[in-house]
Amino acid sequence: MRVYNFNPGPATLPLSVLEKAQKDFVDFKGKGLSIMEMSHRSPEYDEVHNQAIKNIKQILSIPENYHVLLLQGGASTQFYHIPYNFLTRDSEADYVNTGSWSKKAIKEAKIFGKVNVAASSEDTNFSRIPKQSEMKFSPNAKYVHITSNNTIFGTQYHSFPDTKGVTLMVDMSSDIISRKFDVTEFQLIYAGAQKNMGPSGVTVVIISDEMAKKVKPDVPTMVNYNTHIEKNSLFNTPPTFGIYMLKLVTDWVVELGGIEKIEDINNSKAKTLYDAMDKNPEFFKGTTEIESRSKMNVTMRLPSEELEKMFIDSAKNEGMIGLKGHRSVGGIRASLYNAFPLEGVNKLTSFMADFIAKNG
Repeated sequence: MRVYNFNPGPATLPLSVLEKAQKDFVDFKGKGLSIMEMSHRSPEYDEVHNQAIKNIKQILSIPENYHVLLLQGGASTQFYHIPYNFLTRDSEADYVNTGSWSKKAIKEAKIFGKVNVAASSEDTNFSRIPKQSEMKFSPNAKYVHITSNNTIFGTQYHSFPDTKGVTLMVDMSSDIISRKFDVTEFQLIYAGAQKNMGPSGVTVVIISDEMAKKVKPDVPTMVNYNTHIEKNSLFNTPPTFGIYMLKLVTDWVVELGGIEKIEDINNSKAKTLYDAMDKNPEFFKGTTEIESRSKMNVTMRLPSEELEKMFIDSAKNEGMIGLKGHRSVGGIRASLYNAFPLEGVNKLTSFMADFIAKNG
């Protein structure tokens, strides 16, 4: 029996995708070997690779003057790739600090140049997204960096900041392909695949022609974005199986109805769970301000840590796993990424009602 997997990443994948991968695993398209064994220069893999890129471009309506790269190293590698490519010792970048991942990105950027923290919600333990009026951007910044969704603290941008013409970059690891947005608001977007697009091991980077032209001349080959643009992400051996899985997941998104359908489903899931919390706010207390609530990672606290442990253990016994909050903040966290089914949310809210009846 499959459980309902609320883990924040690696996260649940569509069952139909897993079944398709299982079928192809040993013998891909009658070739007598697995996709994992095939050369990344073979026509069979080439088709998979290019279709994955095509799917991402279609789903996100990416313009022709942007490139989609399929890289390795996770989003954490991009924390230093970005300043390595664009920042110098005497130049500055703006970062908005909304949680642990933003802080890690800031730390890496400081190795390469000056960092201005344009706004931060650390004073409220990252319970909100800073308002536009709080953001103090540097007029000479090379770029502004934000993290669109915060898996640990459960906050999300519902509109992106106006940077007054300064280049905007975003870590979208935990909410890419979950809702409609205008790609052209950004010059560079990056995301680990392991939440909404596939398994761990693939990092998607979307970069404009304009930004690619600004890469410094002294950037090492493997870190240089232009290396991967010129070679279609095939300069070295890519994570072929992860890209194959990404292709299957994005096939699934397209077949489901694209980004509009995904967003409708995600809105329904988030509303169902937040409504259940808001009916009993003294027992299931949200940890974020309402206007900053994430639709991907719903966080809450119960009246005591003892009750939280009981809740997590009892939910596991009912086939719901991954509800323990991040070790740095505790509490409960339910991750509702694209492939997580609405029926799993309904089961959780029913469980919540029973739990409060027994323990409230």
